[in-house]
Amino acid sequence: MAEECLICAAPLEYLKEDTLMECALCHKKELSKTRCVREHYVCSECHMEGMDTIIGLCLHESSRNPIEVIRKMMAEPFCHMHGPEHHVMVGAALLTAYKNAGGGIDLPQALVEMQSRGREVPGGACGFWGACGAGVSAGIFISIVLNSTPLSGKSWGVSNLMTSRALEAIGKNGGPRCCKRDSYLAILAAVDFVKEHLGVAMDCGDVVCIHSAKNNQCIGKRCPFSRK
Repeated sequence: MAEECLICAAPLEYLKEDTLMECALCHKKELSKTRCVREHYVCSECHMEGMDTIIGLCLHESSRNPIEVIRKMMAEPFCHMHGPEHHVMVGAALLTAYKNAGGGIDLPQALVEMQSRGREVPGGACGFWGACGAGVSAGIFISIVLNSTPLSGKSWGVSNLMTSRALEAIGKNGGPRCCKRDSYLAILAAVDFVKEHLGVAMDCGDVVCIHSAKNNQCIGKRCPFSRK
């Protein structure tokens, strides 16, 4: 079976209530429902260590295909099978492909903003909030592109529609979690949404999963990206 805990590779468990945990790496104490069965806890900041390389990777990227872009991120050492890093990666890949496809954004500034907002979406949001962070990341992408704020009109609505479109695609495929599957589903929903609402056509070909052997919770042939 694939590894789960970053400290000892033991499976993770999810508690019913928030419990005070101490990060095994930085020793910060905070409330969480997640730990491994041997009671190791790793905070989100330590889990995402090294993720700043995303900005450099995206700024040197020429692809109009956000799936290609995020797969390069997934191959980096900072990216694990599951984790809150995907809550930044989805939006960053979309921003990059959108810019390369002719979208009018300041990409360096947009990527910095994506990092800041995406980091605020905690791990486990898919199960505990009923809102997968990959889908939320697609909504953040649109909100950055449209400069949406809580006081905006049309852009406020469009940003929420994007999130709902991505979450619908993720929800229809069911659980349990797979950060790779849900990232792909959010991106594919965003590619169609952007073409429809913003008139920018990003590239996107067929997607076939290459991560199933690393995922203890893989849903197999039920996954739309499984090898047939």
